[in-house]
Amino acid sequence: MSASAPITQDLVTIPRKMPEGPTNIVGLTRDTLRTALIEAGTAEKQVKMRVNQIWQWIYHWGVRDFMDMTNLAKDYRQLLADNFVIELPEIVSKQVSADGTRKYLVKIAGGHEVEVVYIPEADRGTLCISSQVGCTLTCSFCHTGTQKLVRNLTAGEIVGQIMLARDDLGEWPKPGEKKDETRLLSNIVLMGMGEPLYNFENVRDAMKIAMDPEGISLSRRRITLSTSGVVPEIARCAEEIGCLMAVSFHATTDEVRNKLVPINKRWNIEELLNALREYPRLSNSERITFEYVMLKDVNDTDADARRLVKLIQGIPAKINLIPFNEWPGAPYERSDWSRIEAFADIIYKAGYASPIRTPRGEDIMAACGQLKSATERARKSRREIEAETAQR
Repeated sequence: MSASAPITQDLVTIPRKMPEGPTNIVGLTRDTLRTALIEAGTAEKQVKMRVNQIWQWIYHWGVRDFMDMTNLAKDYRQLLADNFVIELPEIVSKQVSADGTRKYLVKIAGGHEVEVVYIPEADRGTLCISSQVGCTLTCSFCHTGTQKLVRNLTAGEIVGQIMLARDDLGEWPKPGEKKDETRLLSNIVLMGMGEPLYNFENVRDAMKIAMDPEGISLSRRRITLSTSGVVPEIARCAEEIGCLMAVSFHATTDEVRNKLVPINKRWNIEELLNALREYPRLSNSERITFEYVMLKDVNDTDADARRLVKLIQGIPAKINLIPFNEWPGAPYERSDWSRIEAFADIIYKAGYASPIRTPRGEDIMAACGQLKSATERARKSRREIEAETAQR
């Protein structure tokens, strides 16, 4: 495979336009929306203005009915209604944790389901979104990895997760009302189901829509993409999306990481770290986040902490320590709290921020590594899950 070849998977992504049906505008880039409007009969001399108007109605105001787009002529609104739809994934269920975390089970085209999690904090509100149905990486500590990969999400299904969460939070502005600068949904993390860099184009287009200043208008520094280490796509992420980068690291030797994060067998620790050192946006103000799940007697020794510090030397970074979030049939246990604190202290004294992530939403299986759609989970007994885990 050439260095320039995209690293993707041979998966079917449901097209934006179904046979004999209208086109869903949600997920179209400005360029593709422009083309679609011209094909539907919009005059070329007017199309730039129409793209801006429709874009603002959908992504700034959250409007879902073309007839409510009051600065468009009625006959043009009818043209839009005849050729297009504004559709989001459907919320099947919502669970709210004791700590305020919200977990949404979301249905997409084909009847498949993904999970989306909103985490409210004092200074921010973070939405954890999915990029694929299931996951192909089979990381042994992750519940999502026990669900087989089905397909990539479209750009519309990805940005639609942001929009439906804003619906539920009541966060769309109302025409005529004073703009409220307080953001309930202020941050996006691509840390839900799937590997974002295996669905690069759709993730890129969705994040471009989320960052567009005429719409949802999230800063690129408010978006973090988490990868398990798809090395050839890392630089491309900086160049074409420009968001912050997080890496599911979790081990300090190839022997251990091969078991925890099997993609390491394709691109090992040395290759991954070399790619991160060359990350185009790397700086003290845009550090790489290393995610490190704390697994009892697996990767949590003082020696591991010292190796970690040595490995990332020279990379502007912070290390997020994640107490393992257990799930039925999980083959690991959470490290003792005293062990996690001792590990964090070694990293901190070496000059790196080492926050210990507070588990959120554990009572509704919404914590990091616990996501798995309810229908898939219901089909398997605890014994089946344990048997699958034992085979890895």
